Amino acid sequence: MTTSIHVTALDSVVNVNSLFTLAVFIGLAWNPYDPSNTLVDPNSRCAPTSKIAEDLIKFHVYSFSSFLFSSLVALAIKQAIKLSKSHTFNIHVTFRGSEFLEHVDVNKTLLRVGMVVSGAGSVAGCVFLMLALVNVVQIKVGTLACGSGHAFAAVVPLVILVPLALLIYVCVGLYAFTR
Repeated sequence: MTTSIHVTALDSVVNVNSLFTLAVFIGLAWNPYDPSNTLVDPNSRCAPTSKIAEDLIKFHVYSFSSFLFSSLVALAIKQAIKLSKSHTFNIHVTFRGSEFLEHVDVNKTLLRVGMVVSGAGSVAGCVFLMLALVNVVQIKVGTLACGSGHAFAAVVPLVILVPLALLIYVCVGLYAFTR
């Protein structure tokens, strides 16, 4: 089994999760209770409630924990691959004179389970981050419950494109496991 591809994929998962985790930290640093953070009149029927601000914080924390979980699983798998390299016979194949592929004996089932679990953590983190962004929109431009056109204009593309991208991510990941 070619592990350099798996290590590259795991590196990518960790890098993307790091960017999302940074976004979550920036979101957590923002104070949703500050009245200057909204474009909605506080006395309006479209003013956000404290529940929306609480949900924003909860979804940020859930997102952070999901991305952290996914990254830690990916790093653990990478470490296991590196440890198995030191205890098994490596085969180096020259490819076009400059690249080489490393083959290591690893438990395919555990590798696949770990990668699926790591991917599931990333997907959960993206879903929670999307829900947090929906709450940011509601705090900034008005709640969806009052029919704010600006809120719908911001949220509709978000709730269409993010799940579509996650569906593509999951389908490509599952396709890779069947090959």
